[in-house]
Amino acid sequence: MSDAPEFGTGACLEFMAPLSTQRADRFAATLATTTPHTVLDVGCGWGELLLRIVAASGANGTGIDTDGRDLTRARKNAAARGLARRVTFIEGTGPAHATSADVVVNIGAYQAFGGVSDALRALRALVNPRGRLLFGAEMWQRPPTPQDLANMWPGISADDCTDLPGLVDHATAAGFRPLRIETATSAEWEEFESGLAAEGELWLLGNADDPAADAVRTKLDAQRNIWLSGHRDVMGFAYLTLGVPS
Repeated sequence: MSDAPEFGTGACLEFMAPLSTQRADRFAATLATTTPHTVLDVGCGWGELLLRIVAASGANGTGIDTDGRDLTRARKNAAARGLARRVTFIEGTGPAHATSADVVVNIGAYQAFGGVSDALRALRALVNPRGRLLFGAEMWQRPPTPQDLANMWPGISADDCTDLPGLVDHATAAGFRPLRIETATSAEWEEFESGLAAEGELWLLGNADDPAADAVRTKLDAQRNIWLSGHRDVMGFAYLTLGVPS
């Protein structure tokens, strides 16, 4: 039986987003200055950012995700860092399991609540007074051309994202104040896209004659083309640190 890896597991990534270690540690340190007691990460994946925030702040954390395999990895990481008693991971959807917290994190997972605007309104209700939301989402760096869209994912349209000003406007309309507005760098995107493919590419190097090799190669080539010929330098990723009034 073939041991071909599934594409997109993130096994070779630290974060399932275009996010550097340096930026993640700065997020954790900055959020820790608000002395939170509770941290909630909706769409936590394997919990890497949540664990860093919990470690930096001394808070208790809850991570919610629908992928049981990612949560298994998260629990192992929490145990290895001595954080298992302070972090709980829940398999399920955000709307079904989220409760309010002093710091709420939602990186690349707004779809759990619908569109961006719907998500920001739902997340606003989860952030305690004087709390923070760390929100990450895709946005257009420039308007995509028809050719750009044709080289991206099937069915994508220009209406699927807004630009950075539009994203911030959605946040303020939901009742947040923008404390910091930043975007992923080219280096962070390159690390993310390369790391996303790395497990499969490494497997192919040693298994070129495997019956599954052609299918793996086709998936990897298609995803690389979507990046290099489609969304590269067109789609960006924004990180908004948002405050809630007292």
